[in-house]
This record gives sequence, structure tokens and C-alpha cells, in this order.
Amino acid sequence: MGVGKQHPGAARGGEPGRTGQPALDLSPRVSDEIRKTTCYMCACRCGIDVHMKTGPDGEKRVAYIEGNRDHPVNRGVLCAKGSAGIMQVNAPSRLRAPLRRVGPRGSGEFEEISWEEALQTAVEWLRPLRESAPEKLAFFTGRDQSQSFTGLWAQMFGTPNYAAHGGFCSVNMAAGGIYTLGGAFWEFGQPDWERTELFVLFGVAEDHDSNPIKMGLGELKARGARVIGINPIRTGYNAVADEWVGVTPGTDGLLILSLIHTLLQAGRVDADYLARWTNAPCLVGPDGLLLRDEGGKLLVVDRATGAPAAFDARGVRPDLGGTLERDGETCRTVFHHLAARYLDRHYAPEAVADRVGVSADRIRALAAQIAHAAFDKAVHVAQPWTDFRGESHDGFTARPVSMHAMRGISAHANGFHTARALHLLQALIGSVEAPGGFRFKPPYPKPAHAHPRPHADHSPGTPLAGPHLGYPLGPEDLAIDEDGTPQRIDKAFTWEHPLAVHGMLHSVIANAHAGDPYRIDTLFLYMANMAWNSAMNTSETMAKLTDTDENGDYVIPRIIYSDAYSSEMVAYADLVLPDTTYLERHDCISLLDRPICEADMAADAIRWPVVAPDRDVRPFQSVLIDLAGRLKLPSFVDEAGEPLYADYADYMVNHQRRPGVGPLMGWRGNGDETGRGAPNPAQIDRYIEAGGFCTAEIPDEARFMKPWNAAYQDWAVQLGLYDAPQPYLLELWSEPLRRFQRAAEGQGPRQPPEHLRERVRRAMDPLPHWEATAEPHAEGDFPLHALTQRPMAMYHSWGSQNAWLRQIHGMNPLFVPTEIWQREGFEEGDWAKLTSPHAEIVVPVAHMAALNPRTVWTWNAIGKRKGAWALEKDAEETEKGFLLNHLIGDLLPPREDGMRWSNSDPVTGQAAWFDLRVRIEKVAPPARTLPETGVQRSPVGTGPSALAWKVGA
Repeated sequence: MGVGKQHPGAARGGEPGRTGQPALDLSPRVSDEIRKTTCYMCACRCGIDVHMKTGPDGEKRVAYIEGNRDHPVNRGVLCAKGSAGIMQVNAPSRLRAPLRRVGPRGSGEFEEISWEEALQTAVEWLRPLRESAPEKLAFFTGRDQSQSFTGLWAQMFGTPNYAAHGGFCSVNMAAGGIYTLGGAFWEFGQPDWERTELFVLFGVAEDHDSNPIKMGLGELKARGARVIGINPIRTGYNAVADEWVGVTPGTDGLLILSLIHTLLQAGRVDADYLARWTNAPCLVGPDGLLLRDEGGKLLVVDRATGAPAAFDARGVRPDLGGTLERDGETCRTVFHHLAARYLDRHYAPEAVADRVGVSADRIRALAAQIAHAAFDKAVHVAQPWTDFRGESHDGFTARPVSMHAMRGISAHANGFHTARALHLLQALIGSVEAPGGFRFKPPYPKPAHAHPRPHADHSPGTPLAGPHLGYPLGPEDLAIDEDGTPQRIDKAFTWEHPLAVHGMLHSVIANAHAGDPYRIDTLFLYMANMAWNSAMNTSETMAKLTDTDENGDYVIPRIIYSDAYSSEMVAYADLVLPDTTYLERHDCISLLDRPICEADMAADAIRWPVVAPDRDVRPFQSVLIDLAGRLKLPSFVDEAGEPLYADYADYMVNHQRRPGVGPLMGWRGNGDETGRGAPNPAQIDRYIEAGGFCTAEIPDEARFMKPWNAAYQDWAVQLGLYDAPQPYLLELWSEPLRRFQRAAEGQGPRQPPEHLRERVRRAMDPLPHWEATAEPHAEGDFPLHALTQRPMAMYHSWGSQNAWLRQIHGMNPLFVPTEIWQREGFEEGDWAKLTSPHAEIVVPVAHMAALNPRTVWTWNAIGKRKGAWALEKDAEETEKGFLLNHLIGDLLPPREDGMRWSNSDPVTGQAAWFDLRVRIEKVAPPARTLPETGVQRSPVGTGPSALAWKVGA
């Protein structure tokens, strides 16, 4: 067919073709209007174009969803989850109206009530608590993206018991990053996709940071950069990596410390970077704390003079090997202590190879690749800038190695120190905030001392003095009474878990049931499916929610729950406050909370009601504002006790956390101020006009070396991120940890109880270390590691009830490595019994070769309880779907001292999901996966007819 000629059978311009084929409209009008908002199908918060089309009844409905090409996060890219959002707003499982329990708890027997009755009931339960014992309210949220707001509500109520789901998810990543670098991966920072030559992922599954990572990997592949995936399981990002390292679960930290050993041994570290920008040259005193001058400035030894000097003195050149005599002892630098520890042969590749499941030669080759990219491919980026010491530079040195990590290294009992070790590795090669390396996203960098301390002192009728969650700098910041009793129901910020900076959602129900440290009256949960996949042990949790005392009263007296869908948890509530879906409400993705910033810009976003609810439901945040007005909570009512905000949208516009600084940074004041400015009544309209987001670019000279870059510090103050410049050094040696360790050694007025003293001493090491996570008997009786990953097509548990996404993942087999598959004689279609120290389950199996030989795994949150989520009676998710959660214990088995520790990281309280150990055996196929949890009655019924679907024509 020649150029410019048309095929004989083709239709032309809508006319019938010569072959008699019907004319086709190749460009149909698919929508009458496009409404731009923010996705909520995972935590990436991509921009979306919601196409609306008018139906026969004149109502506008969602026709389909695509990516917003102008959005800074996804630039038009949208995954299956995002596109399937249309099925969330039409899901049969959506709750319809407020509900009051009328049958036994867990039965799912409810009656619909009015909102006025529901709110009045909540007030009748909550007001007496606030006036007499506010700690008896435990208010915890799941994957809530408005935690600055929900936290303020709980603070004004006066309860010390508030947190979100971070203790379940990845607090080790956040805390390890903040205490070391002043920021961490994902929402805190990102790789320099444009310049990196080597990208190394540790423990990253494909559910987190989905679209940005996929886009970044595409950029790297296009220009020939190398990608290494370190993960026991080769799926998703690891499957497209140039090299996969199938590390043994829980040993990532030991592998990283062996890489550090190898780099130190070869002298392949950035000494100048360490001396200028980290506390490596700071002097460690005899007490293990860093030496300071009379003004409180950290002391280093100046290479030029050999004399001590303040770390930030103009012209000082810190000496990594400097020493200082103090009180008859020789004080050496952090770098000296660091090198002495990690050059020990205990960390040599040959010493760790068997444990980590990676050969010594391969460990050395991995270290060589990191060094080659960092130093042999280093380039100079010409861009003048001035550092915090007042010294001018003609550019930045690029260290083109970037790293990323997530739950795979976080959800272990050694995850905090593993995260610290990874950040230490990045600092040693000089790649933190250097071109080509790891870059902070505003409002980070923000070190631990720049964050608030946790607040838990409480009194009737009085707000807490500050936010619940913060970053302790020493024992004085713990949330304990004078006698050491925990002030919080989850025992966060105690000697058991001193740096539990995200709280411990997974401990709340177990502690409330045990009355340890005290009894509560009301458990108030939002979007936290604690009766199923958000529990450490599902069966035990369900039993605790329904347990009664000797009088027949529930041990946890009252449960209020809010969700948009009929999840497994709904059946256990006494009062249900139905939420809207994300396309039916206002939301604020704020710089005060979890913004959508990029390394080169600050950015925030909104959601707004692109469709109106067709049910008697209300946005949870607006419900909280209503309750705050009825309860007369400070910050929500004026001096006369009248509500300050009509709803959450009103709050988003008019609330000010500090004068001129509110939830949204854009179009403040008269509409042309960004960051700081008075409230603007038209602010939300301006966001909608702009596509649902606002950006503020960082000046060119301020884009790298942010913690030490004077231009960035000034820009951050101007935008309202800081009130004053706050440069700092990366903390390779952690003084906060050392302060806790000293207390365990018997120093200071506040010390741990005897039974925790040795545990605190080991855990609060100022330098990263590695300890095995296996339970005492696990190596022999339970030789296999059992892991879960979320698939790329699903994220929240609500995603796995989505009609479109269910077609991708309707069941989840247990994936078994080749050696075990052959040893047990498994064949396609077989089932296995999986046994842990706590329980057993029976599940379908599948063979997987690209898997660590000591590991089995499955997709998380696919399995559903019968009757929940309005799924069909015999839905595949209930027949062949399952959870590993049934096998995980809240507490570890007794140790030699008789103590039963929480199944959590001893530093942060991170839930140790990935420390599960099991054994496997082939069994005859049952009728369905076991254990059988019984059929749950759903208040919205089951099957597609449970609620009329309204999809755009």
C-alpha cells in the first residue's frame, strides 16, 4: 500500500466502506466533563482525570478514570488500581447509613439509624470520658491520609491514645531515616532518577510507590543505568532488575554491614563528605555522648590547627582521625569507632555468606559495583552554592548511586537497625543529597531534634500539651508515669519500645483486652480492618473483640468504627459511622502531613467531591468536626463554644497550625501567596481550577545538599516549612540511642526496669548492628521463613473486593521454592499444611523458582471472610484465598527469662510480620482453605445485587 493511499476496505470519514462494513465512530465522545482530583487506591496519591458522563436520568456519573498528564507525581501514568477506582465508588459493599448493633458483637446484626441518633450516641459515650478519664478513649486510624487532622482531634479530646497504621507498616523505615539522615525513603525522599547510574532496591515489593518507581525504572532502563534488586522474592521491580540477589529474610542488615566492611577495607568511602556533612569527625566522650563546647556546639578537631573547634565554624576542616584528651582519656572520633566496629572480621563476606544466603564473592562484587558507580562515575555538576558555614562552592559532586527500601527490611524485629545500616552505607559513599543519589522531598530534611517530642500527660477536660507522636531524644521523653507505668494503651514510647514514633496499632486490641496497662471504655477505629488482615493474629483478635467478663459484659465495652465498606471489622462494631468513597469527599494531602512533594519542588493536593453520594453517608473528617463541636473541643470551637468549621472543607481553608501556615500552601492570602499567608475563602476553588494540586519549585542553587545548603534553608523558611534555618549533621552515631543505652547501664534519673535493662542496652546501640530475629526454637522446628507481599494490582484490603481487580487476583497460592517443592513431592493443584509456633493453616501451593530457598510466600489481603465485602457466597477469595496472619502471634513464645515479648522491633515497636517461621507438609486437598472462620453476616448483603450499581453509560 503506497504512501497516501487508503486501503480499499477502509471507511472514510464516517461513510460506509466499499465492502459494506458499517461506519465506525473512531473518536466517540466518552465524557461530558473531566474533573481532576487525587487517587486513593494506594498511597502514591497520583493525579487523576475523572471523566463524567450524563446518564438518562440527567445525573452525571463516572465514566472512566485516567491519569492527569500535568500532575507532578505520575505525569499521566496510571496503574490498574487507579483505573479501577470507578468500581470503588460503585462497589456493592459500600455502607448505606449509620448502623447500631442489635445482635451479638460479630454477628453482623444491625439496624439503620439516623445521623443525628448516631452522633448523639457517640457524644453520650465520649463526653463522660473526656470529663473524667480521657485515656479511656483509644482512637486509632488505618491508612488515613489526614493524620495531622485526626491527631489534632485526639489531642484536643485529651486522650493519650492516638496513632495511625505506621507501626504496622514501615515505622522502622521512617524512624531509622529520621534518626540518621533527617528523612527516609518514599514519602520522605526519592532517587535522583535523572543522574543515577546504579539503583539498588532492598525489600521493595511492587505495591509501594508504584507509578513513580515504574516511571523511574523506565528512565533508568532507557539510558542504560543498572538496577539491582535485593529481595527474597523475585517479582515486580526485582523481576525487571539487571541483577537479583535472593537474600534470606531478616538478614538484609547483616548483608549491608558486610558491604560496609568491604568498602572500608578497600578505602572506598567519601572522606571529604563524611568530614563536612556528617558527625563522623565529631568526638565521642568517655560517656559515649558527643563532646560539645561551652555554647553547646559539637566539637571536631580542625585538620589545619590540630585544635578542637565547633563543627560549624567558618573555615574549619574536620579531621576524621582527630583525637582529644579529656579527663585523662583519649577521645576519638565517631569515624574511629565506626571503622573499628565494621572492619571486624565478624562482618567479612566469608563470615556472613551462609547466613544471608549470598556468596562471599557476590557480596564483594556488589560492593565493587557500588564503589565503581559512586567514585569512578562521579561527575561535577556546575551550580554555585553556599553552605551553612558560609563557604562558597562552584558546584556539586555527583555520587550516582541511589537506593530505595521498604517493608521487606522494615517489618522485622531488627528492622530499625537495618534501616540505619542502609543509611550509613549511603552516607559512607557520599550519596545522600548529592546529585545521582538519594534526595530529600520537602518538608524534609528534618532531623529528630527538629520534630516535636511525644505528649501523653493527660487530665480530665484538658487537651494534651502537644502532639501524641514525636521523636524522643532521651529517657525524659518517654510516655511513662513516675513509677514507669505506660501512659498509652499501646505502650508506645516506653522502655519496651522507646522510639515508637508511629504508635503501635497492632498492640491496641491485645492490651485493651488484657487491661494492660489499664482498662479502656471505647475503642474508636477508622479504616483499620483489625478483625482481618490488619491483625497480627486474626483468630485471636476476633476472639478478643467478642470476649466477655464474668458479668457477661464485653471486655472492650464499646467499639465505634468508620469505614466506607462492609469489611470484616464492621461486624464487630457497636456503632458504625459510614464514610464516603474517595471520589465523594474533600481530602487534604498536606505539607503538614504526607504531601506529594518531589525532590525539586514542594507540592500538595486535594480531593473534592466529583460525585455526590447516593447513600446516607458522610465524610469521616466532617463527622469528626461535627463531634468536636458537640464536645466543645478546643481548636474546633470559639470562645463562646460555637463551631469554628462547618465541615472538613472549611477546616482545610481556615485552620491555621501556625499564623499564616495552614493545611494547604497554595493561593493563600489574596490568592497570590504560597506557603505563608492568611486563609483565602476561594482556595479550594483555585486548587480545582489548577487540577487539584499546587507546586512550588526549589531554586536551582538550593536543590542539592539541602541540610547544609543556605539557599535551601532560606527557601524552606520562606515557604513555611521551618521558622528558622536548621542545618545539621547526618547522625551516624546516634546520641538519642546512646542516652537510652546509658540509662540501661545505670546512668541518669530515669532507668529501665531490671527485666528490660539488658534488652534496652543491646537494642539502643548508637551504631547500627544486626541481631537474628528467629524465635529460640525456630531454626529446627520451623526452618522456613514465611512472607507476604501485596500485588501491584492491589493495596488496601478494599482493593481486593474491587470487581475489576478481582479478575487479576481472585486467589493467592502459597509460593514454594524448587528444592522444597521437589522434596515434598508437590504437583500442580496440591495443598499444604503450614504450621507456625502459634497455629496452622491449609492452603493451595504453587511452584516458584525465583525464590530464596528458605522462604515461602503469598499475596496479602486477597483472602476474605465469607459474607464480608458483599462478595458472592462462594467467592474464590473465600474458597482459595487465605491470610498468613492466622499464623502470626501478638507475643513471642516465652524466652529463657520467662518473659513474653511483643512480636515487634524492640526500638520502634514495628510489627514483625516478616519474622514468621513455619514448616510445611503436603496434605489432601480440603474443600476450602483452613481455618474456617464461619460466614459473616453483612449489613449490605452479598453479591452484586446488594447495591444498585451506577456506572456511566
